[in-house]
Amino acid sequence: QVQLVESGGGLVQPGGSLKLSCAASGDSLESYAIGWFRQAPGQERERISCISGDVDATVYANSVQGRFITGRDNARTGVYLQMNDLTPKDTAVYYCATGGFRSCDYIMDYFGEGTMVTVSP
Repeated sequence: QVQLVESGGGLVQPGGSLKLSCAASGDSLESYAIGWFRQAPGQERERISCISGDVDATVYANSVQGRFITGRDNARTGVYLQMNDLTPKDTAVYYCATGGFRSCDYIMDYFGEGTMVTVSP
């Protein structure tokens, strides 16, 4: 079973950028669809992006479209989430996840522990 590990979270000022990374212990993420999710305090977890495991097609939630970019690292062993023009509404715990499939259309139920992103002056 793949174990996912997120990194790169932290404190950033509004308008700033952060890049999150997702890696797998004991496996490569190259063939899997990988989603990024986030959960803000008091809110439900939402999927904000996904990259497919076949042709690297990407999809984004409206809330991050045009500001966030997901992709695979050069070695294609991990996935990143580049977050730009951050606002306090982006404050949340960010998770990467997979369902073990190539398509983003399937349920993703393997989550990492998450990494905290705080956007504040």
